[in-house]
Amino acid sequence: MTPTLRTERLLLEPYIPEDEEDFVALFQDTRVSQWMGDGPASEAADRALFGRIFTKVYAQELFDVWAVRREGLLVGHAEIKPTDVVGGHEIIYALAPVAWGSGLGTEVAEAIVAHGFDTLGLTEVYATVAALNKASLTLLDGIGFEHVRDLTEDDGSTTRVLARHLTARDKSPLAR
Repeated sequence: MTPTLRTERLLLEPYIPEDEEDFVALFQDTRVSQWMGDGPASEAADRALFGRIFTKVYAQELFDVWAVRREGLLVGHAEIKPTDVVGGHEIIYALAPVAWGSGLGTEVAEAIVAHGFDTLGLTEVYATVAALNKASLTLLDGIGFEHVRDLTEDDGSTTRVLARHLTARDKSPLAR
């Protein structure tokens, strides 16, 4: 079962059915969805994705998926899941533009990484980021992710595969 995580300013908790409209609004915002998966999807596809979080991901306990809230409002999405693309667990996060530029992305990413190391017992976590997504690449570099390799997508674009390895600092709760 997906646990609730807390950061200084955020609450990451499992979605509830009442989050559907905010989830769809987040994923329908092309400033956000251009960097996610295969890019923007139809509203119907995003609603179906939201439904699968409950009927598949949570029901089968496949991996952890969170609604990211600040002061009670849904401001983002986060997950950590095994993926064949990287041969390990990948972190995924997205924030609404209203939450950009205030360090919340770093809080989300650090919380997911810590969950991977502390709760899931991982020794490394990955992220895949479009080469043109400079904000995410800068954020991940700032929290210790390193470039592993590049993937060429079907459309010719490049996706960067990044990894962060468990260090002695990560093992000490006092060092965080």
